[in-house]
Amino acid sequence: MKKLSVIILMISSLGFYVGCSDFLEPENQEELTTESFWLNEEHAKQGIIATYAPLQAFDGSKWTFFEEMYISLHWKSDDILPANTGYGNGIKSFTNGTDDVTFTSFWRSHYTGIFHANQVLTFVPGIENIDESVRDGILGEAHFLRAYYHFALLNVFKNIPLITKLPENDDDFKPTQATPEAVWAQIQSDLEEAERLLPDENDPGRVINTTATAYLGKIFLFQERFSDAIAKFEAVIASNKYDLVAAYEDNFTGLNENNEESIFEIQWSQDRSNGNDERHPFDFEVTPEALGGWELYYPSEWLVSEMMTDVTSDGDPSDRVFGSIFFDHPQSEMKRTRNGGMASYDEVRDNLLNPTYFKKYANDTDDGFYTGNNISLMRYADLLLMHAEALNENGRNSEALDFVNQVRARSNAEALGAMSQADLRQQIRHHERPVELSMEYTIRWFDLYRWSKSSTAPEPISTVLTNHQQPFAENFVDGKHEIFPIPFFDISRNENLEQNPGY
Repeated sequence: MKKLSVIILMISSLGFYVGCSDFLEPENQEELTTESFWLNEEHAKQGIIATYAPLQAFDGSKWTFFEEMYISLHWKSDDILPANTGYGNGIKSFTNGTDDVTFTSFWRSHYTGIFHANQVLTFVPGIENIDESVRDGILGEAHFLRAYYHFALLNVFKNIPLITKLPENDDDFKPTQATPEAVWAQIQSDLEEAERLLPDENDPGRVINTTATAYLGKIFLFQERFSDAIAKFEAVIASNKYDLVAAYEDNFTGLNENNEESIFEIQWSQDRSNGNDERHPFDFEVTPEALGGWELYYPSEWLVSEMMTDVTSDGDPSDRVFGSIFFDHPQSEMKRTRNGGMASYDEVRDNLLNPTYFKKYANDTDDGFYTGNNISLMRYADLLLMHAEALNENGRNSEALDFVNQVRARSNAEALGAMSQADLRQQIRHHERPVELSMEYTIRWFDLYRWSKSSTAPEPISTVLTNHQQPFAENFVDGKHEIFPIPFFDISRNENLEQNPGY
């Protein structure tokens, strides 16, 4: 998403609000101020686009996004096996302290997004030269994005400040933490307001009313409010705005972005004009050295074993297996970096350093160097599986199975027969969701975290990691490592913040 040079009320890109004295500088007459900005419809549009931007990272860097924000969550999960490269060692071994750059960047980026959303919600209502429907849509987007950023922070740090206004005095720069219940309530309120204000259609990549409805379903599922979740998921399904794309792999090639399966995705492009660099390095990070990549991480052995059971009626691997991993099979192929064409597994097997690789997002789309592929945050397949989970937990497992089989059918995976509630729960948790959604940003770790604190069927993460034979599982401390510490950068500057247990 194209970055905009929007200079507004205060700077939040240093992480969290730290103190206004740090920003006292002589006035620069060439910079925009709150008196010269927020005057018309174009300013409002620029302000909301700036609110989307921290989805990539607070500083707009492709390296911050992948090598810090992405790593912070996925290195802890059970579907990924990090290579021995030195990246995120403390994260993957559960030995990190409080000042690791990975989760610190996650914190900084999401609070930067909240700050921008609060600016839009503060100043856009006062703009006179703006069409009312445009104003409502922009305010709806700001409510949605503020909800999303708080939702992500809540599931990564749990005990977080709830920020719903711009700071007005020194005390506002040192907020206290809210209860998780208060944060959930605000997220719901923001999403409901977004659902009311957002239009039915919008520019590609910008949210619409059913995006808010889908996320209401998701937050209800995370709170185990299964009937409420079902109602929202049903509303999204009934809207007929979404469908599964015919070819599973089309969600990740960069050639069919914002398609009918997309509910919300982070926008990237190949734009490098005016100092921008709208690319990320996923193609190099996942691709084997034998095909010109860096192979920073691999699918875990457990995930591969699950994928090998995801078969068609003829016993062949399903389409989603071929679309997710590069593995020892005559039909498995992967793209060489730098526009080198496709290579079969058999061609390079003798030069591979690992037996299996991810291939999602591996297509470089910028003349062979890095990629502008969008990163999915919620796909329709994800929603259907969440709907199935909510139905199953509500005692409607035969209906739930129909939605699971709908997702499986798209990839020609053999249909599942009748299952008990407990068996279908395990099937959804530890086969359908990881096989369909492997390595997709935030999804697996958020799933593991919410199931670990479930009131209906809890699964300690230490047990899951041990059962799935993840390295360093023995280091995981239940009650500590489910969440990250409050970053040292912020807690050292704000005496009102309390550190999370165990850190």
